[in-house]
Amino acid sequence: MSLEVMSSPDYMRDPRKHHFYPYADNGGTSVAIAGDDFVMIASDTRLSRGFNIFSRDQGKVFGLTPTTMMASSGCWADVLTLNKVLQARLTMYSHEHHDQMSTTAVAQLLSTMLYWRRFFPYYVSNILAGIDEEGKGVVYHYDPVGHMEKLTFSATGASVSQIQPLLDNQIGGLNMLDVQPPKMTKELARQLIHDAFVSAAERDINTGDGILIHTITKDGKTEETVKLRRD
Repeated sequence: MSLEVMSSPDYMRDPRKHHFYPYADNGGTSVAIAGDDFVMIASDTRLSRGFNIFSRDQGKVFGLTPTTMMASSGCWADVLTLNKVLQARLTMYSHEHHDQMSTTAVAQLLSTMLYWRRFFPYYVSNILAGIDEEGKGVVYHYDPVGHMEKLTFSATGASVSQIQPLLDNQIGGLNMLDVQPPKMTKELARQLIHDAFVSAAERDINTGDGILIHTITKDGKTEETVKLRRD
């Protein structure tokens, strides 16, 4: 093709162009709060895209080991792929070492996996929660390319901009004068998670329908379902 044709305005406005964008945002919000001997991790149950609701009963928290769980939201295809690959790596480890990975080891493995895909990343927001080697609850927050931060509470997903400030205020006592953060109990953690999701569901169409709350202790896991608004 001649330079004259390539430089003409009509060539630059050629409508026959294809854009590759493999990602979709399927909504979802996750929250995790850790205490001295427990950790709670919860997600809403709405799977959507824009104004279309695909499912009202889709949990986003995945069990990894007896003491570790992961909450993921974002592009649901990437969520399922990441969970499948991570589960395969954990199975390979258990077959080779005849033991389960610790929460700390799983957290590092997830970071490495996300970083390995940094040039074509999983479009997923992740929180990993569990009981560490000392029996304490711990929460790890991730960005899409593997940077992780060890915390005692975190939120991620569609409604993070609404929920994280609430957690910062009520649990962290951030930007508060002469206020001591409360001692975290299971009752307080559950109440904060419930209130956070109720508030988010009132303002964000990508969060709603229900909450799945998982509690992890050294004795095992429990699960609770709480209803949210469905419109």
